[in-house]
Amino acid sequence: MNGALYYLTALAVAAVLGVLLLGLWNMLRGRSPDLSQKLMRWRVGLQILAIVIIIVTVYLAR
Repeated sequence: MNGALYYLTALAVAAVLGVLLLGLWNMLRGRSPDLSQKLMRWRVGLQILAIVIIIVTVYLAR
């Protein structure tokens, strides 16, 4: 179970990083501001999910 949570944590952090980079890339190219906003909202949601997964992982690792 703990091994699966570690992989899930890594996946969540990678998803946050991916969406962050996509949003920054879109902003730097000067493309759609609406898409940048949508990507940043997704980033915030994924960060919350990643934090919850990390808290659960730490709690269960004790």
